[in-house]
Amino acid sequence: MKIKAFEFNPVAENTYVLYDDTHECVVIDAGCYYPDEKVELLNFILNNELIVKHLLNTHLHFDHILGNAFMKEQFEVEPEAHEADNFLLRTMNIQLKMFGFPRQGRTPRIKNYLRENDVIEFGNQRLIVLEVPGHSPGSLAFYSGKNECVFTGDALFRGTIGRTDLVRADHGQLLESIRNKLFTLPPETKVYPGHGPATTIKEEMMHNFFFPDYYANK
Repeated sequence: MKIKAFEFNPVAENTYVLYDDTHECVVIDAGCYYPDEKVELLNFILNNELIVKHLLNTHLHFDHILGNAFMKEQFEVEPEAHEADNFLLRTMNIQLKMFGFPRQGRTPRIKNYLRENDVIEFGNQRLIVLEVPGHSPGSLAFYSGKNECVFTGDALFRGTIGRTDLVRADHGQLLESIRNKLFTLPPETKVYPGHGPATTIKEEMMHNFFFPDYYANK
């Protein structure tokens, strides 16, 4: 599996395109906001002759869904996410105002809800859905054992974790999600977060600021 990462919008959100030799692909967290960002994502997909099979969202905070309407218009795909984050779609323009963004048109509704252990298939690839609530109640991660990688959205970053000072966020729940869902993955698993550089499960178990005593407690 090949992975193309983009950094989009003023809050430096990571958008990922996953694809293989079949030319089928999935897009995770389409955060493209400016016209040139949309063109960049579109050109990559078209130039590589990719067929978009799924438009996945790790969660529904505004910076991760700014490009959903564009992707739906261009490729006739519906965004997929966890039902528990639906309330965030209703507060989209409130979120934008908080961060100094202008109002947007209606963002697409979620028509295919994802749950724990759902399987996302494209080409010769499979992603397993993991529920990792805390940063938002419907936060998800997408895991590929075959390719030893996981896409964690805003649950886990290099050296830190997602914000929990937001509406319906829960700090304790996020720590539990990371311990029980992410730190149980093989240590060599590469972590592709929603912001910032990639890392590994082992690195975060050993060095993440929020888990200083992890090994001591094992």
